[in-house]
Amino acid sequence: MKKNLFMVSMLTFLLFTGCSENSRNNNQDLTKIGVAIYKYDDNFMSYVRRHIESSANEKATLFINDSQNDQAKQLEQVDTMIAKKVKSLAINLVDPHAAVTIIAKAKKENLPVIFFNKEPEYEVLNSYDKTWYVGTDSKESGILQGQIIANSWTQNKEKWDLNKDGKIQYVLLKGEPGHPDAEARTKYVVEEIKNANIKVEELAIDTAMWDTAKAADKMDVWISKYGENIEFIIANNDAMALGALSSLEKAGYFNNNKIIPIVGVDALPEALIKIREGKIIGTVLNDAKNQGYATFDLAFNAALGKDVLEGTQWKLDDNKAVRIPYVPITKDNLDIAEKSYQ
Repeated sequence: MKKNLFMVSMLTFLLFTGCSENSRNNNQDLTKIGVAIYKYDDNFMSYVRRHIESSANEKATLFINDSQNDQAKQLEQVDTMIAKKVKSLAINLVDPHAAVTIIAKAKKENLPVIFFNKEPEYEVLNSYDKTWYVGTDSKESGILQGQIIANSWTQNKEKWDLNKDGKIQYVLLKGEPGHPDAEARTKYVVEEIKNANIKVEELAIDTAMWDTAKAADKMDVWISKYGENIEFIIANNDAMALGALSSLEKAGYFNNNKIIPIVGVDALPEALIKIREGKIIGTVLNDAKNQGYATFDLAFNAALGKDVLEGTQWKLDDNKAVRIPYVPITKDNLDIAEKSYQ
């Protein structure tokens, strides 16, 4: 009996000490890297996370955390990862302003930090020589989205200009207020349409926090209020574009040639299907694969004490950032986006 109890105790001990719910490739001989994602259920970030994890295979142990859109929780996770003796941090910030606090924690331990997807201010990034950023040029996505809208409007003006006033009457679903991508996309998409000498009129703009369900709720209200006065739906990301689409379908659109054109950003697989079906006009490829790869490459090199670019294809700009380019996607070049998920 005592022998059986001893064996049960040993098995229990091994189970609880040999694994961690937040780790991947938990081989004690591999380099340890701490990763925090602002929230796992963000559509786009789920793909970035997948590629970080696949990059680490047989090379590093990841202690990876869901910060659940809670900055206080993320700071606690950073403390825990530091206590686990990780050799570098890869942080997708909940709040970009928290970069100051995370840098202070890392600097105390002489620990390198790769921020990704949510960009801290350059002055903050430059305050510590062991910090870098992986992401995009936020305004580029807005410019490319504006070009998609301008080109498609020009080609379809006769059937899309419902009131024949020569203007695009639009509603805009905005991401998280203050998020660099949300602010830049909102600004530059409209500017680019105007640069194409197309007049616009904003019927409504509101945040749906990057979320499909919230976007559907907003769209329900706008359809009720503005009805067929809406001539275009602009969404800061595909998740919200898909929410707008579900609202339109519920309201009887996409039957008998009754449509409202929608454009998003990210080129999520779910959105690509709807583009192929003709229910979304276009999107902008936000390259999750290469953002994930670049984030891991820099974090891994930094953890080994190497130049962060050593042996990689990436380049740093003057702001200590690797910029992954955006690509405009319509039905004509869907294969480019589809290949990014292979």
